[in-house]
Order: sequence, then structure tokens, then C-alpha cells
Amino acid sequence: MASGCPAYNGIEPIRGGQPDAMSYETITVEPIAGALGAVIRGADLSQPLGQQRFAEIHDAFLKHLVIFLEDQELTPDQLLAFARRFGPIVNYPFVQDMDGHPGITEVIKTETDTLNFGGLWHSDTTYLPTPPLGSVLYARELPPRGGDTLFANMYLAYDALSDGMKTMLAPLRAVCTAALRAQGNVNARERLADQTGKSQNRDMLDMEADHPVIRTHPETGRKAIYVSSAHTSHFAGMTRAESAPILHFLFEHMSRPEFTCRYRWKVGALALWDNRCAQHYALNDYQGYRRLMHRVTIEGDTPV
Repeated sequence: MASGCPAYNGIEPIRGGQPDAMSYETITVEPIAGALGAVIRGADLSQPLGQQRFAEIHDAFLKHLVIFLEDQELTPDQLLAFARRFGPIVNYPFVQDMDGHPGITEVIKTETDTLNFGGLWHSDTTYLPTPPLGSVLYARELPPRGGDTLFANMYLAYDALSDGMKTMLAPLRAVCTAALRAQGNVNARERLADQTGKSQNRDMLDMEADHPVIRTHPETGRKAIYVSSAHTSHFAGMTRAESAPILHFLFEHMSRPEFTCRYRWKVGALALWDNRCAQHYALNDYQGYRRLMHRVTIEGDTPV
């Protein structure tokens, strides 16, 4: 085994892209692209998951960074129960939780909305000192076409950097802020907050944290780029002007097509992605149609 990347669950770590389709005892795992993403079949999340089936789902999650379980018919409580198998649930700070179901955020784009929520490359809420481990998104209502989500593998993005760039980035920390208005993300968030009845204040927009530019995954030991155009404003100890050229390069580099996959949603499909090593981008190409998703956020740890 290559040095510097330990095995997890007795499985050799992945080098390069994701592995070929794996053979499991209780589920099947079908990769959807060379970089990341897999559809899992053979798991009904409305029923309690046995320990072996959950262990296999968790293994696929670590290997593929984002997993999709389709044709699920879940109540809000069942959705929360599945997410809790991965860790405690945390609330999204800017949007009111679903009535009667703390921990579920309704992500809605109506027929008259022009902005969508999450319409840029990002890892969720990195402006918090302890960003989430992962996020679960469950499709309730979809437009007849459009509304796909893109995902990007930050392991591969890091691996593709030159040795010189890796050395330069290794000691740097990135300042992330909730107030960054990159590509209208704050406006979309404010619109969703208004729809759910949660008011925002200046203190919320002042939320800020700094994290390593290169993060080491706590379970796989692999290194990943951990900045995004949605939340990263500059490098700690540098001005925004000084930081901008390198950040611009990283933002462009991380979204190269060979690092990504694209998922076309179906009603009843559930996605779980690893915020520690993957980013996502919700496409806004379904004007005039309604889209409703239920999102649950899983507690993480302090990035190192």
C-alpha cells in the first residue's frame, strides 16, 4: 500500500478515480462516473438498516464521496433516522426547519423564483468552526427537466496539483465567511429564509471561520482541497487582492470536468455527499417550474 494514505475498514484506499463496481453482500454499488458518485441498490431506507448493510453503505460513501439511493418512500422521521446513522444532526443556520421536524430544511424553488439555492461550487457552511461531515438531500417535487446537481472530487483536484503548488498551499489557511456574495449566493439564501419564515440579522452574516486550504480526511487519511467560491474570501494573513490569483486558479482547477459527475434527479431519490472531500453545484436551468427537496445536515469535526 502506498505510504501516507492508511487503509480504512480493512480496504485499500483509492488512488486516482473511484474503483470499479464493488461486490457487496447486501447491496449493489454502480459508479456513475470515473471521478465520483455511485447509485446504491438493495437498501430500503424506510426499514431499519442492519449493521452489515449500513457498514456496506458507509464503505461505499467513503469510496465514492456521493451516493444515491433511488425509489425511496420516506417519511420525515425515516429520513432523519437514516441521516443519524452517520452522526448527530445539526441545523442549517439561515433557514427555518420544517414544521414539526427539527433538522430538516425544505429547499424550495417556486415557479416565480429566478435564483436557486446552492447554485455555485461549494462545500456546505464552511464559515462555521465545525463544518458538517455530510449532507442528505431527498427529492420530493421536481421539474419535468433540469435541476441536476454536479459534484466534484476534491481528492482528485488535490492530486492533480504540482508538487510546488502543494508545498505552497500546505501551511495556508482560508478565511470563509457567510457574507460572501459570490454569484448571488447570499441573495438566494435570503429568499429561501424568507419563504420559511426565518429572519436574518447582521450577526449571522458575520459568521466567519478559517480552515486549512488542504484538508486531511479524518477517516480515509487522504488530502483534499478545501476552499470554494461560495464561502472563501482570502487566505489568513493575506489581503483579498493578494489571495485572489491563487484562489481563482483553485476555483477553476477544482471544477475541471474530469473531477466531476452529474446526477439527474428522480422523485424519491436520496443523495448523501461527503462535505469533507466533495463539492456540489445545483444547476438553475428550470425557470417556471417548482422544485422541492428535503435536506438534512450531519455534524462534522474541526478540519485539520
